Amino acid sequence: MALETPVCDFGLPAIDFSLPGTDGKIWTLDDCRGENGLLVMFICNHCPYVQAVIDRLVRDTNELKKMGINSVAIMANDANDYPEDSFDNMKRVAQQQGFSFPYLYDETQQVAQQYEAVCTPDFFGYNKDLQLQYRGRLDASRKEAAATDVRRDLFEAMKQVAETGHGPENQTPSMGCSIKWRAA
Repeated sequence: MALETPVCDFGLPAIDFSLPGTDGKIWTLDDCRGENGLLVMFICNHCPYVQAVIDRLVRDTNELKKMGINSVAIMANDANDYPEDSFDNMKRVAQQQGFSFPYLYDETQQVAQQYEAVCTPDFFGYNKDLQLQYRGRLDASRKEAAATDVRRDLFEAMKQVAETGHGPENQTPSMGCSIKWRAA
C-alpha cells in the first residue's frame, strides 16, 4: 500500500539511536551528524519507490556531504516476512549501489516507531542543531524515476538547510511503500 509522509514538524529534535551498520560498526545519531546537518532516510531493498530513485539518492547524498550534510539510511522492515530486506541483502545492496553513508538495521523497529516513519522512502532533514527542517520527497519520482531534469526537492531543501539552518516552508510529501511492521 502506498502512503504519503506527514507535513514537516519544524524544530522537532532528532531521536538518538544505536544501530548496527552494514559496515560492521554500531552507529549513533552523533556518529552520523554532519557539521551543517543530517539527512535520516528510512529505506529498504525491495520497495519499487526506493529502487526507482536509489541512484539519485546516492548522487544527492554525495553532493550534500560536500556541504556538511551527512546522511544515514535505516532499514526497519520485518525481514522475516520480506527476506529481500535481510541484513545480508542490505550489505549486498550497500556495496552494489556504492553507499557512502551508513546503512543501518533497525531490527526491533523501535527507531522507526520513535521517528514515526511511515513509508520507504521517508526522509527527515535536520539542521546543524538536529532540528527537523525537511520531511518531503526526493523529487517527482514515484514507482518509476521521473525525468532527469525534474526539480531535486530534497537536495534543494537540504542545500538551503546547510546555508541557512532552515528548510523551505512548502514541502511535497514523500510517497512510498508502507513500512512492513511485525505482527503484534
